[in-house]
Amino acid sequence: MTGAPEVRLVPHTHWDREWYEPFQRFRLRLVDLLDELLDHAEADPRFRFTLDGQMAAVDDYLEVRGENRDRVAALVASGQLAVGPWQILLDEFLVSGENIVRNLELGWARATELGGAMRVGYLPDEFGHCAQMPQILAAAGFEHACVWRGVPSGVEGHAFRWTAPDGSSVRVEYLAGGYGNAAYVFSDPGFFASRMAELGRRLRPSFGADPVLAMYGTDHSAPVGSLVKLVAGLDPASVDVRISTLAEYVGARDATDPSLPVVQGELRSHAAANILPGVLSVRPQLKQAMARAERLVERYAEPFAALFSAEWPQRFLDLAWWRLVDASGHDSVTGCGVDETATQVFARISEAGHLGQAVRDRVAGRLARSVARDSLLVLNPTPAARRDLVTLDVEAPWAEVALELPDGTRLPAQVEAHSGQLLHEEAAAGPDLPLFLPRIHGRELFGSEITGWRCDPSARLLEFSVARHGGEEPFDVEAVRAAVTGATGAWTIRIVQAEQRTVTALVDVPALGWTTARVVPGSVSVTAPVVAGPSLSNGLVTVEVRDDGTLRITAADGTVLDGVGRIVDGGDRGDSYNYAPPGTDTLVTRPDSVRVAPGVEGPLRTTFTVERTYSWPAEMDWAGDRRSPSTSRGTVTMAVELRAGEPFVRLDLTIDNTSRDHRVRFHVPLARAAQTSHAEGQFAVVERGRTAEGGFSEYPIPTFPAHGFADAGGAGLLLTQACEYELLDEALALTVLRTSGRLSRNVHPYREEPAGPQIPTPLAQQIGTTTVQLAVLPHTGDWRAGAVLDAAERYRHPLHATLGTGSPDAPPASRHGLTVEGAVLTSLRCREGTLEVRLVAQSPEAAAAVVRGSFTSAQRVDLLGKPGETVPVTDRELRLSLRPWEIATLRLS
Repeated sequence: MTGAPEVRLVPHTHWDREWYEPFQRFRLRLVDLLDELLDHAEADPRFRFTLDGQMAAVDDYLEVRGENRDRVAALVASGQLAVGPWQILLDEFLVSGENIVRNLELGWARATELGGAMRVGYLPDEFGHCAQMPQILAAAGFEHACVWRGVPSGVEGHAFRWTAPDGSSVRVEYLAGGYGNAAYVFSDPGFFASRMAELGRRLRPSFGADPVLAMYGTDHSAPVGSLVKLVAGLDPASVDVRISTLAEYVGARDATDPSLPVVQGELRSHAAANILPGVLSVRPQLKQAMARAERLVERYAEPFAALFSAEWPQRFLDLAWWRLVDASGHDSVTGCGVDETATQVFARISEAGHLGQAVRDRVAGRLARSVARDSLLVLNPTPAARRDLVTLDVEAPWAEVALELPDGTRLPAQVEAHSGQLLHEEAAAGPDLPLFLPRIHGRELFGSEITGWRCDPSARLLEFSVARHGGEEPFDVEAVRAAVTGATGAWTIRIVQAEQRTVTALVDVPALGWTTARVVPGSVSVTAPVVAGPSLSNGLVTVEVRDDGTLRITAADGTVLDGVGRIVDGGDRGDSYNYAPPGTDTLVTRPDSVRVAPGVEGPLRTTFTVERTYSWPAEMDWAGDRRSPSTSRGTVTMAVELRAGEPFVRLDLTIDNTSRDHRVRFHVPLARAAQTSHAEGQFAVVERGRTAEGGFSEYPIPTFPAHGFADAGGAGLLLTQACEYELLDEALALTVLRTSGRLSRNVHPYREEPAGPQIPTPLAQQIGTTTVQLAVLPHTGDWRAGAVLDAAERYRHPLHATLGTGSPDAPPASRHGLTVEGAVLTSLRCREGTLEVRLVAQSPEAAAAVVRGSFTSAQRVDLLGKPGETVPVTDRELRLSLRPWEIATLRLS
């Protein structure tokens, strides 16, 4: 190559919204930066700036400087300022696939309001990239992406073609030197010209005939005020530099270039950049809260409101999604910020969950008004008819009960607890009896409603009868006051509650629909009951407790997982970004004590608890690079539950931790040897080996993310949150607790350079209790043969039940919502006056999806709502052919 190198200089900032300082402190700096930036841009039309690909930075600024909205919009319209397309730069592995789509949707809409979004899937600092990101971008109309971390060593140039599991692809501009490869050239204006020429010559071989992409910016940085003047003063014979936005540079590249190397699937290589995998396991409460809130919004609030609500609660659901997306940032849900940041993120996620819960409960509450008071309302969040268990407290005087469905079918139920009738009793002097009456509000008393009362002067007794509903007879508190006025002597005030029982029952519910069910006296035998004895068995799986507190789980097909739940505790001298063992580690695997306690016992479900105590080293001995000789008590309580009809065993862990700087893993042994694992992630199931590619400054630890399940060697782990796992020789190891006292460490055995400032994070030591919910499914064959995906769907999305509040003579009823066969439903909502559904063919084979419901027409749309082809509908049913792993979005009218 001859002549002066051609360079496209892209001024930008990478704006971590919250990280080593909380959000509002960073926002103050953001406002200062953008105030200055607007002045520079308006003063010289040659100035360009790329605002980090996320609209959050724009919104955070305009919330303070609302008067500058038109100035921002004018610069976007002129092409000087590139904004969007994301709302926030997210972590792709710690959120659902739907969260990723809504992030893009929100960012695109906000950028469009300001003049238009950058048509580049800019992902500069994510800690690796999920397999389906190319399809998500392509399905939203994008041809280009831009990434840094996770790219494998086989990519040598500045671009490659990134292919999703379904075959769709985007061209990727590869930031091989990071998003700040030209930041240093401005550190001293006196050396600017020589450094820029040197950068152009050094990078030119990687770019070939294309101009060199020079990214001028780094974390929270602003361009120098003399930028345009410095560039204008360069000698074009030495280096030809033009200021550009990333959109201008990437948009000039050929998205269909057939000569590009092809990279398939997820990007989690350590070969050329750190991917900081420890963020998967630090501060697990953030991952739990995110998964819980996503499920409430995605699978309960939106579908139930879309199908059964007279009005669509748009604003409430918007608020939920804004909070979920805001919290999905790559320094937010990851937990790699300071304690103040983690506290704010947790609160934001919790609010999203509260909003989803409120919408779900409002829909259910309105339906319950037409359900008799002695009946249940049960809603099904899955798009297939389902028979499953629900547990509720009901008023029932009978020792044996059953559940009666609208068609008269009776299904078995078991009584698990019974509360006595006496709710409250207290002594009072006769003249003080009227002082009790202000506790009555209308007819409410102690959380129940008054059904009757009596005043017995001979027994000196004032008694109230209460129940969930007060009945039809009016209640007059003044009549009570008149009856007790003038009373003398010592009296008793008594509140008697209607008999209550905790009932677990089987119920049949239509696909994404609801049914009523009435608790009636009598008993119905369970076809395949849970049988307790030396072991638990339901005919599909058997559970035995070993002396060390682990479990032997045997499937009906003979698959055996022996030693489930072995706890392995080891030291962690790393930080929030990377695990690292001490130079001399102490592994603790044997409990000091094991105690097994029975719980609920019945034919529909039986539980017991295994409590194990351990002596874990109390902390790190930093001087000796080993764990301390002093120990602290650690307790792991494992609640075990087996239900009729389920081929898996439910496990709820509670870890009481008093130690610092350590990692606790939960081992599930394999039924047979395995060299690969499979894990459900974002719209895909990904296959992984037992190693990770290294080559940069980070040790390639082979721990990986799993969102819905992890599976290997006949051992399926069904998950309720994003987790970190590793496939070992004989077991799957799930990280259930990882504690750290530093955001980053300047000296780290598994990473050569700091990932951030060395700031204390005492709350990340997780002192106190941590809970983890999972289930274990033993099976033959691979994850498909073992129906692991279906089991995970059922496990994560329980039926939702509530009590009827309507007239006692309200008729029983049920209603079908929507059926989906041959694909996984990931979203159902109202959009632009129609039902919008998103389906995924989560299989390596082509799928024939079938959708049935109350619709007469259907149309495909892209992920941003752009209309596509019409899909034929016959008798309220559509059939759709899907590629393996294809994501399809439909509008149903």
